[in-house]
Amino acid sequence: MVTVKKEGVLIQKTELLFENEGVLNPAVIRIGEHVHLFYRAVSNGNYSNIGYCKLKGPLTIESRNLVPIIFSEFSYESHGVEDPRIVKIEDIYYMTYTAYDGVNALGALATSIDLVKWDKKGIIVPQITYNEFDEDTTNDRKKNDKYFRYNNHEGVAQKKGEKVLLWDKNIIFFPRKIDNQFVFLHRIKPDIQIAVFVKSLEELNSEFWENYFENFDERIAMKPKYEHEASYIGGGCPPIETHLGWLVIYHGVQDTIKGFVYSACATLLDLKNPMKEIARLPYPLFKPELVWELKGEVNNVCFPSGTALFEDTLYIYYGAADERIGTASVSISELLKELMLNTFKDEK
Repeated sequence: MVTVKKEGVLIQKTELLFENEGVLNPAVIRIGEHVHLFYRAVSNGNYSNIGYCKLKGPLTIESRNLVPIIFSEFSYESHGVEDPRIVKIEDIYYMTYTAYDGVNALGALATSIDLVKWDKKGIIVPQITYNEFDEDTTNDRKKNDKYFRYNNHEGVAQKKGEKVLLWDKNIIFFPRKIDNQFVFLHRIKPDIQIAVFVKSLEELNSEFWENYFENFDERIAMKPKYEHEASYIGGGCPPIETHLGWLVIYHGVQDTIKGFVYSACATLLDLKNPMKEIARLPYPLFKPELVWELKGEVNNVCFPSGTALFEDTLYIYYGAADERIGTASVSISELLKELMLNTFKDEK
């Protein structure tokens, strides 16, 4: 098994009103010797904004903002902006996040050229109900009762006077274009899907998604495979390009007598065709074990959301028990070697 070092708690909640309930699930990007963290900051009532912290090297806090850098502005995010991820493609930073209005949680996008001023592009995932999703995919989608169990919202069609939509979260861009086109992961429970090959993000309209769902099975990049991810899986950190493939650190969830347990997991996708999975660890990369991972706002959670690579050491930043941010480190060469011991043929 690959050796992972838990580096400990990196940042915790403060008495500041915007982050007095928890800090978690940071977007992470390294620029030079600095690591920039854009983290989910939770206030009373479970309202979320995005806080900012700058590190010198992988673990030393250099500065931390006293106010949110990104906050709720529009009706579609009126209850919070949550769980950001960040990549730089060419000269633009792309930050995806979950926009929550108190009823629906949907993937949204903001862009920046300087990491300070952010231009919100709005929701980029389909805005449809579960019944519409079911009708569009029934003929194509292989029978999987989990789609109904996790997405039908107990049959509730409206809540607080608003239509209940299919939740589509964990939007994560690949850090470069593939064949001159944008590629990103997204997640409709219980699997991880890929929306592939759009030359412009303006193509992500209702017609695009209608065509997308007509061949839904072909869009599923990963399905739960092992016991520790038996309930569902979801994207974690942006893919890391290596000579062997795209290294993806994702989260896997298992329903236990203690409730859901969230673990960090690892897979390797083909560089040219990320729909092809090359290898996957058959065990968690790391899981909740320490008291601050086991107890918090949500118990038993290690939720990886960003990485920074320093020489051979990959630092993985994660939300711990939905209340604080921890860091784990691993040799990337050792991790890749271990993955290559666990290759498998495409089983789709």
